[in-house]
Amino acid sequence: MNSNKNFKSGFTLIELLVVVSIIGILASVVLVALNNAKNKGADAGVKTNLRNAISQGEILYNTRTANKNTYTDACTDGLVDGANGVGSFVLAAAKASGLSSYGINNVPPASTTVATCNDSPDAWAAEVPLKTAGQVWCVDSTGKSKQEAVSIGAGTVCA
Repeated sequence: MNSNKNFKSGFTLIELLVVVSIIGILASVVLVALNNAKNKGADAGVKTNLRNAISQGEILYNTRTANKNTYTDACTDGLVDGANGVGSFVLAAAKASGLSSYGINNVPPASTTVATCNDSPDAWAAEVPLKTAGQVWCVDSTGKSKQEAVSIGAGTVCA
């Protein structure tokens, strides 16, 4: 008596569905973690560039040739009386946040969604939105560098 049994090896449909669903769950966890890391990296770029703007603002204040000891036109992206303004750092911070430009002296009006730099003869301040909705990173000529929920508006100091 010869019994001919047919054995097939492989996965059943249920086993295959379980494996696919486990892979899907793991992929979603990884994607959430990557998005969070991406946002933190963008925020770090904003903070670093704006902290560098503080130093550049003081260099501008101390090395101007025509209008000594003033922050007038400090927000300019380029040379001002022989020294660079802080604009290049504000622009770099804006780009790190996903923006392509920044406003000078409340044009366009400052808000928590617009990168802004305001200057006057006595002070300057800049802010750039963070990836956390409604939050900005603000720096000013007094050396403040902090997160805020309120825009500086037309002001030249962080709150």
